[in-house]
Amino acid sequence: MNEQVWVECVGDLIVARMRGTVSAQVLQDCQERVVTLARDSGRERVLYDALEMDPPSVDLTFEQRKLDAALGGLRLRRAIVVPNSRLAYLARLAFGEGEYRVFYSDMVAAVKWLSGSLPGV
Repeated sequence: MNEQVWVECVGDLIVARMRGTVSAQVLQDCQERVVTLARDSGRERVLYDALEMDPPSVDLTFEQRKLDAALGGLRLRRAIVVPNSRLAYLARLAFGEGEYRVFYSDMVAAVKWLSGSLPGV
């Protein structure tokens, strides 16, 4: 098992945590596990915890877009929690399409947004 990626159902959410330097293979592994859990559990809300992730190259953001293009009809609502503006920018590039929001080190706000309990949601 890859210790850089942890993906699990927690309550009504799928939580995906990535740590350290992430390669295209690690990203693909994470995506496959998220998609499998989403299809098996019926959950479509995903919390990505990137607080301990090293900033990847810009090229890796295009890998995420390719993976998302292969989702077919699966629609995911995603919150990405990042520690800084560099990772926030890269997350916006990576998840440019679809329903997502980036949060700066605020796991609680991310969970509330995914749950639809924030004003304006």
